[in-house]
Amino acid sequence: MIELQASDSHGLSAYESQPEGATAAVVIVQEIFGVNAHIRSVVDRYAALGYRAIAPAMFDRVELRPDGAFTELTYTPDGVAAGREIRQRLDWDDSVLDVAAAVDHVSQTGPVAVVGYCYGGSMAWLAASALPVAAAVGYYGAQAPTDFADRHPLIPTMLHFGALDSGIPLDSVTALAKRYPEVAVHVYDEADHGFNCDARSSYHARAAAVAQQRTNDFLNRHLSAAT
Repeated sequence: MIELQASDSHGLSAYESQPEGATAAVVIVQEIFGVNAHIRSVVDRYAALGYRAIAPAMFDRVELRPDGAFTELTYTPDGVAAGREIRQRLDWDDSVLDVAAAVDHVSQTGPVAVVGYCYGGSMAWLAASALPVAAAVGYYGAQAPTDFADRHPLIPTMLHFGALDSGIPLDSVTALAKRYPEVAVHVYDEADHGFNCDARSSYHARAAAVAQQRTNDFLNRHLSAAT
């Protein structure tokens, strides 16, 4: 755990893993369940690939724990309800500042990418149009093809969606792909929301593996090109 400070002086915690010799970095943006054990494992997985990796605690804006620990919610109906309630209290622009704080923290390592899941997938889409990063990857971010469809990405961007995800209309995904042909949009026929998370009942191993390989190749290509 480390501490970050956003440009508006808000302090937030983060989970970071820094392998020796890293020359690029990845900012992992959480689901609505906080920087929980799964998100920390994602940070560690990217570190194992050689990236300096960090996950800012986005919920610290409105749900700061008195003991300084991360807000961690479970993948249960109660956890979903709690996470949605906290997320609704967050301002999207303030959240961009928190991602920016993480980007700034790791930027001395080399080019930075943002990779986000669920709520974080939408944040990755916003980062692509607002932050000085080299690439962005969003997994099933509901607001990307709906509320924020007009946020034109300024950097290489990849998006992953599940065809069975009832919370993200496929016609909006299709429209986004048509609007931004330069964005790599992938839809996985047998996958639902959260298909990449191996701690959720909606985990789909094949779709997760294909999406991860595509993401790895994408990051390797664009982070290497930015050095």
